Amino acid sequence: MIRRKINSRNLPVNSLPAINESEARQLKKLGLAVIRVEADAIRDLEKRVDAHFVRACEHLLHCRGRIVVTGMGKSGHIGNKIAATLASTGSPAFFMHPGEASHGDLGMITASDVVLALSNSGETAEIITILPIIKRLGIPLIGMTGNPDSTLSREADVNIDVSVTREACPLGLAPTASTTAALAMGDALAVALLETRGFTELDFARSHPGGSLGRRLLLHVGDIMHKGDKIPQVSEQATISEALMEMTAKGLGMTAVVSTAQKISGVFTDGDLRRTLDRGVDLHSTPVTEVMTRGGVTTRSQSLAAEALKLLEDNKISGLLVIDDGKNLIGALNMHDLLRAGVV
Repeated sequence: MIRRKINSRNLPVNSLPAINESEARQLKKLGLAVIRVEADAIRDLEKRVDAHFVRACEHLLHCRGRIVVTGMGKSGHIGNKIAATLASTGSPAFFMHPGEASHGDLGMITASDVVLALSNSGETAEIITILPIIKRLGIPLIGMTGNPDSTLSREADVNIDVSVTREACPLGLAPTASTTAALAMGDALAVALLETRGFTELDFARSHPGGSLGRRLLLHVGDIMHKGDKIPQVSEQATISEALMEMTAKGLGMTAVVSTAQKISGVFTDGDLRRTLDRGVDLHSTPVTEVMTRGGVTTRSQSLAAEALKLLEDNKISGLLVIDDGKNLIGALNMHDLLRAGVV
């Protein structure tokens, strides 16, 4: 075991003490030992997903209010994460600090809620203090403890056993395997509820509008497309040079070619321009209609931005025109717009 003490205050700035090969091996050994102890702790939970687990899920599924998660110290940190996971997967929840609960925060609990209390010992003073109030409200109390014979276990309507054989800490003091077990069991509850509720990918996106999934599933073409005067477009009478000037001015690498009724006749793109130059066509006298791509690929403003991305990829193009139900031109976008919106 490594017993060498390192005083970082005596080291030069940006300097690290040398670790020899033997010490490196020992550090890896210690790290692996922790992983194995915690893996064993999680594996032991399999037999605890039992009738008590099912009963806890029943209380949570029938909760008409919110799931109030509470825990002190390290259990509090785990409880905070469990509450966040529940809330983001279709089970409204929040964390309540048990110490603050005795000083007014108990007012956050209503008669429609369910309380999920975490305590490895089951004897955490701050939680035991508020148990009479929770019981008086007549709401379900779910315990998650490492001691099935504790006060919290006995007072709870249902207790989930998350006890561990030993902590990963060699001193047996720092909560390590026990907090990992509690976190895993909290995830098990959240996912079981998610599946039972029929929570979908779209529901998840609504809870995470700022994430990449939210952007893919909630952002519509109409939210990011160029509109009005920013739409690159020329009439059917325009020459290639006039179409090129419009493309340059609007910067989307293309321009729509429209009839007098704002119907799309076609699209003129960078690719069309390159092919035109290869043919030696007079840019100033040739109508753009002779070299444009007829029709072009279009989408609707109500389509998902992710669907627009698939259209671009499937057709190997870089821009799309947007039409309304009457097939009138109402917008345009390209791959750069999707990149800026975080869809790609």
